Amino acid sequence: MTDFPLKLSVLDQSPAAEGESAEVALGHTITLAQKAEEWGYHRFWVTEHHGSNRNMGSSPEVLVSHLLARTGHIRIGSGGVMLQHYSPYKVAENFNVLASLAPGRVDLGIGRGPGGMPRTTQALRPQPLNGTPAVPLQEKLAALQDFLGGGANGVVASPLPPQPPDLFLLGTTAASGEMAAVHRLPYVFAMFLNGDEEEMRRAIDTYQSLSADSPNFRPQAMLALPVITADTDEKAAAYAQAIHVVRIRLASGRDFTVFSEEAAREFGRQSGEEFTYEVQPANVIHGSPARVKERLMEMGREYGVGEVFIVTAIDNFPDRLHSYRLLAEAMPEHRDNAQRADQDTTEGQR
Repeated sequence: MTDFPLKLSVLDQSPAAEGESAEVALGHTITLAQKAEEWGYHRFWVTEHHGSNRNMGSSPEVLVSHLLARTGHIRIGSGGVMLQHYSPYKVAENFNVLASLAPGRVDLGIGRGPGGMPRTTQALRPQPLNGTPAVPLQEKLAALQDFLGGGANGVVASPLPPQPPDLFLLGTTAASGEMAAVHRLPYVFAMFLNGDEEEMRRAIDTYQSLSADSPNFRPQAMLALPVITADTDEKAAAYAQAIHVVRIRLASGRDFTVFSEEAAREFGRQSGEEFTYEVQPANVIHGSPARVKERLMEMGREYGVGEVFIVTAIDNFPDRLHSYRLLAEAMPEHRDNAQRADQDTTEGQR
């Protein structure tokens, strides 16, 4: 059971509405980060998407650097870097530089999905000519932990910051909860990608039960939730009804979430496999500020989490900003909780 109040954080996908440029979409991300800091949100994370005409954040480490420079104290991080595409050593170097520039403010969230279409995945991670199989994510994650911890086999990911970036694992299945527990990492279930509450329950239970067997490890589970807050329940419902997710399943058994039927068909074509897809209404928490607050508090108690990431998918940016502001005002206690967490972090550095 968690202590309340909940901490509120933001996970932003740098969405570009129809007709908006990348410059405008990324400008909105900067504004939202600054407002989130003003309104007392604890963290602000950005995502990684490739080859997308909808989500503009293809390089989270670059965006994190800019946001750190444009804000003063809010924690900034990735939600998350797709480690399977990259060298753990280079990821550690990038985030050690960030943590050296802004000690105590940098989070490194690792994602398990591809972050794009099959062809973009191939461009990011071309197959070796000799047919050597790809390194499993578990091995890369272990190597990343070693490098962030000061080095491995005499190899140091310099610079070594006064406080290393905090490492997290994001996922959408019970397998990701297991991986987070095995690696003794904080875990974020991304409900905004997988709205199946039964799977979320399995993932959190798996993480918490396996973590209980790890000595000297205090598990930290969080939820990344699709949320829309508006002045009235009716207005929030209208926004929520416009949001759908598309689940595509390949003949190999793998499944992915995209946000349009066109994207699902293109994903299937690029995969070279037989595929099916299903359009589903998104499982969005929505309503007036009081109603949304009540639901978030219920979920905090039910899942034993003390922090939730808010993901608000409203194309109109002023309305999206208004949603985040309404929620912050409805839960003023979250600001005090975030400030206490910041003070604890600062005192820990002394």
